[in-house]
Amino acid sequence: MNRPRSPDRYAVIGHPVTHSQSPFIHAQFAQLTGEAVDYGRIECPLTGFEVTLRRFVDEGGRGCNVTVPFKTDAWALATRRTPRAELAGAANVLRFDPEGWWADNTDGVGLVRDIEVHAQRPLAGRRVLLIGAGGAGAGVLGPLLQARPTAVTVCNRTAAKAEHLVQRHAALAADTKVELLQRSLAAPGLPFDIVINASASSLHGAAVPVSSGVLAPGALAVDLMYGPAAEPFLRWARDAGATARDGVGMLVEQAAEAFAVWRGVRPPSAPVLASLRQRLAAAS
Repeated sequence: MNRPRSPDRYAVIGHPVTHSQSPFIHAQFAQLTGEAVDYGRIECPLTGFEVTLRRFVDEGGRGCNVTVPFKTDAWALATRRTPRAELAGAANVLRFDPEGWWADNTDGVGLVRDIEVHAQRPLAGRRVLLIGAGGAGAGVLGPLLQARPTAVTVCNRTAAKAEHLVQRHAALAADTKVELLQRSLAAPGLPFDIVINASASSLHGAAVPVSSGVLAPGALAVDLMYGPAAEPFLRWARDAGATARDGVGMLVEQAAEAFAVWRGVRPPSAPVLASLRQRLAAAS
């Protein structure tokens, strides 16, 4: 008699992760696809990422999502990386293959899918402002360029960091024929069709780092955060007449891409997004 196979173990690793909705999302994916997955949270000390990761692998972990502040550490520990992870210099997905740890970055494709599919705003031909040049900004810039907007402007509190990010993506921008610019937060340029906040302002409770003049009429304003942290940015966008969107859709879409990386099956995202929004609304 064949015994049921034990589910494969996955987890989200970060500091902090108690708030993470990833276990709920991946449990939904597993149910919808019939995949045997056990997905949990691992709270990692700020100085103990590699030790925590190796312990999880030794205990049978097959893969993990990596969240702040360990995405660059995950990238560095991998022996193989996808082109999008290589370009970002950060990884939010690890798969522990026998031939070596494999890293990917699904943040950008998750953001693009949320904007184009769920928000129904095609990026092609649009003017995009990306606020923030840290790990979050680096993770989404490549896929944004591949969606072929007319132009992407990057602005950041530290100009040198934005300059470096733009230089690293210059070849991709040329290949996709997208104008890629670096500007200051004080003077980012003309109004934009889509404004994306990938900075740490929402996480730290700081004011929105640009003026509402960056929003073109009918603009879409997206914060990569969600929940109470995103509310000030969303309120700022609505007050300026823009359509405001939080990072919940991106969260579900990047998770769906990670699930496909691990399991070879892409789960349906729309019903999970609807369930997650209901769950968050009930908790608020």
